Amino acid sequence: MEYGRVVLLTGASSGIGKITSEKLADLGLRVYGTSRRANNGNIVYSNEASQGFVEMVQLDVCSDQSVKDAVSYVMEKEGCINVLINNAGFGLAGAIEETTAEEAMAQLNTNFFGTHRMCREVLPIMRKQKKGLIINIGSVAGIFSIPYQSMYSASKFALEAYTEALRIEVRDFGIKAVIVEPGDTRTSFTENRQYTAESENTVYPNSKKSIHKMIKDEKSGDNPIETAQAICKLLYKKNPPVRVTVGPVYKLFVQLKRVFPNRLTEYIIRRMYS
Repeated sequence: MEYGRVVLLTGASSGIGKITSEKLADLGLRVYGTSRRANNGNIVYSNEASQGFVEMVQLDVCSDQSVKDAVSYVMEKEGCINVLINNAGFGLAGAIEETTAEEAMAQLNTNFFGTHRMCREVLPIMRKQKKGLIINIGSVAGIFSIPYQSMYSASKFALEAYTEALRIEVRDFGIKAVIVEPGDTRTSFTENRQYTAESENTVYPNSKKSIHKMIKDEKSGDNPIETAQAICKLLYKKNPPVRVTVGPVYKLFVQLKRVFPNRLTEYIIRRMYS
């Protein structure tokens, strides 16, 4: 294991976060998974053979104090944090015109500023250690902006830029950063998606069809174990790549976007979601 055995993983109560935490425990890592409703000290998964475990810690990434408390709890128990995985997030659906500033801020506060709060609290620890790995969970929606999911796409676009800058800033301290980009994945993310208040009575006729297409694609999407495996592999890489796109189809889409004219990309997205 390149970085060490102590992992702090946000959004670990379900989906990609839950499966990733269990896979890491199977590898012998001491995983502190977080959720807003967790009870500190609750071991939810352990592997006697590897001596790895998943302990749940209460954490709301939208609260500075909650972030400080959770990080302090892990440090008191372990004395170090070797890997930070920023996975906490949710989706917001609805037309841009019908999205209030408060709804948009809630989306960005969790998906983007939540990651920033975690990094700000953990980076001083990793600098003192002179080693660490930060994995931000993005999305292919951060490469291709999805209609009627603009704020979610914006939050993931922001993570792309954030991670690129972060890599350069922390390199001299022995800290590495990488962004993982899953595509449509079968998790509770679909059921937990939030909708703008005006989405039910939207004036945009394609909105409901587009959202229905999103739901259908996610329910028939990739198994989240593929993303978990991609994350696990990064812990063995001394020099991880800038980004890892999960799934051969999505990798192809991302590569093609770099060579396709913008109008062609827009046309394809428009046809897919309308």
